Amino acid sequence: MSYFLIGNISALISDDCIEPLANARIRVYLPEAGYQAAQADVDRFRDLCELTEKEVLLKADRLLAETRLDEDGSFNLEWEQLHLFTEPLELDLCLDQVPGKSAGRRLRRQFNMSRLVPHWKRSKTGYLAAFAYVVPAAQWSDIREQAGAWVIAGTVKHHHSQEGQAKLKVEAYSAFNGQLLGTAFTNEYGRYKLHFSRKDLSAGVLMPVMHGRSNAGPDIYFKIYRNNKLVLAENDQASSSANRQCITPCTRIHLTYKPSVVKRASRHIASWLHSFMASPGAKLNSQRYLVKDYPQV
Repeated sequence: MSYFLIGNISALISDDCIEPLANARIRVYLPEAGYQAAQADVDRFRDLCELTEKEVLLKADRLLAETRLDEDGSFNLEWEQLHLFTEPLELDLCLDQVPGKSAGRRLRRQFNMSRLVPHWKRSKTGYLAAFAYVVPAAQWSDIREQAGAWVIAGTVKHHHSQEGQAKLKVEAYSAFNGQLLGTAFTNEYGRYKLHFSRKDLSAGVLMPVMHGRSNAGPDIYFKIYRNNKLVLAENDQASSSANRQCITPCTRIHLTYKPSVVKRASRHIASWLHSFMASPGAKLNSQRYLVKDYPQV
């Protein structure tokens, strides 16, 4: 008989947004001698507990199985029946780097996630159980800070309809030097997730450390494109708002945009003037007409 453990591991960016821990590793261990199954109920779900190199080496002979998480943070583990199904297990998470195209520096950190007795279900081929874990947002922000990597998540909505807008390109810029930090595209619900690392901040220019700043995050502003046409063009003055300054490694920013009224009005006026000037007597009486307001658009 074999044991089959399936599941998923992800991390909270904010209360309404998670990211899968793609390419992280999960390790399953037998518990240390003397550990009681009753204690596993207390340790089943807890914050990540980082292990020292010595602690990792000391438990190496208790390792049952190890695998890498896929792009969705899911995993599938199997090992032969070496112990009773009522015995507890230790589950560890190994992080070599954080997710994202600009993943920052390598970490090589191992954390204990849980000690538990899985709820095994017996089948013809063995015992099957599932496990899921979500890293709390505050702890995930600390881990990202150690890696020198940022993630910004949010939704892009139309100003009038307040509906999420799909297939928009979102660009984030540093207010310090106008450097493009990262690019992302919105999904069908208008949600985006944008990554960048410390190396993207300076572009070879030494950035000053400003007094009173709690972290090294940049001040940011955005540009949004639809089919390569600019629909939102912020400048560095937009970074003066509180949620745009010195952003934390896990940041949530929702964006809204609206079509340019001036451009549409200009086209409307141009069409109106063309029709007016083409009418009989228009040139004779044109000085009598004064356009005070834009037509309704």
